[in-house]
Amino acid sequence: MFHPKVPTMPQPTGLVTPPAVVEPTAAMQHAQATTAPMSAPTPTRTTVQLTPGAVVALVGGGTAVVLVVGAVLVSMLLAVAITGASLAICSLVIRSLISSEAKHR
Repeated sequence: MFHPKVPTMPQPTGLVTPPAVVEPTAAMQHAQATTAPMSAPTPTRTTVQLTPGAVVALVGGGTAVVLVVGAVLVSMLLAVAITGASLAICSLVIRSLISSEAKHR
């Protein structure tokens, strides 16, 4: 169960030569010489044009996201701080109760 299993390959792992390409012999040689090689068309990239209104919307949206994330992080930090303070107060009260009970005995 814990022994590694080495996969076996059904094909040989040596050098593999690609199959030979058979070219037709009845091709017209002058037709190939006269045609110019076609260049691949360059892909057209769309340009993004921002209007002043779109820029204001992007800045406003970014500001809103930053404010919301900041408020969430601050509230989480505040929750941790309040929990820590309440645990510290509880531990002081319990320690005080235990020490006062030990004095009364």
